[in-house]
Amino acid sequence: MIGDYRQNLRPIDTNEVAMICRRSWSVVMLAALLLTVSVQAGDQAPVRSLLSVPAEAVGFSSARLQRLDQAIRGMIAEDRHPGFVVLLARHGKLVKFDAYGKKNLATGEPMTKDTIFRLHSMTKPLIGLAMMILFEEGRWKFDEPIAAYIPEFMDLKVCKGIDENGQMVVEDAVHSPTVRELMTHSAGFAYGLVADDHDPVGKAYIRHEVLRSGTLQQMVGKLAKIPLAYQPGTRWQYSLSVDIQGYLVEKLSGQSLSDFMEQRIFKPLGMKDTAFYLPPEKLPRLGSLYTVDPSTQKPVMSPDSILPSLHLDYTHPPTLPLGGAGLVSTVMDYARFSQMILNGGELEGARLLAPSTIKLMISNHLPEALRVNSDGITVGFNGATPGFALDFAVATDPIKLGLPVGEGTISWGGYAGLWFWIDPKNDLLFVGMTQLGGNGFSGSDPQYISRELTYQALVRPQD
Repeated sequence: MIGDYRQNLRPIDTNEVAMICRRSWSVVMLAALLLTVSVQAGDQAPVRSLLSVPAEAVGFSSARLQRLDQAIRGMIAEDRHPGFVVLLARHGKLVKFDAYGKKNLATGEPMTKDTIFRLHSMTKPLIGLAMMILFEEGRWKFDEPIAAYIPEFMDLKVCKGIDENGQMVVEDAVHSPTVRELMTHSAGFAYGLVADDHDPVGKAYIRHEVLRSGTLQQMVGKLAKIPLAYQPGTRWQYSLSVDIQGYLVEKLSGQSLSDFMEQRIFKPLGMKDTAFYLPPEKLPRLGSLYTVDPSTQKPVMSPDSILPSLHLDYTHPPTLPLGGAGLVSTVMDYARFSQMILNGGELEGARLLAPSTIKLMISNHLPEALRVNSDGITVGFNGATPGFALDFAVATDPIKLGLPVGEGTISWGGYAGLWFWIDPKNDLLFVGMTQLGGNGFSGSDPQYISRELTYQALVRPQD
């Protein structure tokens, strides 16, 4: 056999080799060209960039991650939650992406990975991204007064108390609120989601239906006539400041907020299911909304708005696109946004921000003197409070907070049971979504359980 094989050998023809190489190279180039054309032919970037890998490939224990599965299934089995979609990724690789339970308890329709959720306050970080895009373009500065861009906010008054007739007593603002204060909920604005006797400014928002205005311009006009809740820069108070940022985006860009978000963020990032409204063909994918029955502590169907002062209709393009609460999205879409943050401002060749701008966006901007002590932030951990970056919380000292996350982890949630965190130190992101409002954020809630069970499964953080 060997002898026969050798008899068939002949000298190498270099011209033939070159021809073969040229043919092979042509095939490679043709394949690359076809791939390029197919990508360019699409309306937006591919939906999936986070490719699945075994948990062990990125430092997790698959056996330990089963504890997270068990906890989620347990909450559903106990009728505490209708269903979830959760996603965990590390080093840009998908470790977990699963749907659990029901999208609709009455029909039994199962939760699916492409279920669309009402983001509520998880809209806010996306508006913060829009603001930072405009910051890079030189459209605004951190410590300039908001009134430089919104003249209606010139000479705002501040509520200093209530007189014997129940009327607000006002004083001049020590300084005009700045954009930095606006993006850290320390500018003096309230929210007006619920009637609180200890929040006369918030009650005035409800009375004047600020969050039910016809347009963002009308909303700003109402706010300009209502005093601030406190002197700018003197405390942190969760507020509709991100809705004001939405108006700023419109003013600075010359576009509607909806158009700016679609063209500058959603389309480049391939967030194909994120918007302020849903076309008819997508409405069946919207998860049913639930609230907690106080007598049984079980989920019950809720009207489309779980807060009386806030009405969101996702069936038509809104005339009032609320930057603090108005978007819908999917878990995968939000993971794409989160991965862009971890990547330093880029995803699949689409660069939205420079790495230095991302660092500015996710760093603490809240002075130490301002104790973070209101709804929406993980407070009360060993008497410590997190910092606040630009439109989300940041764990500046997770050890003191009693949290297992890496230093600099940013996070936020949405009223109907949504949460996410991005951990730059561990190059990790997590997105969880359900549609159960009014259940608060206690230590037994899914966001805390998922965080603890995620990090106990990260057994090789050095990988």
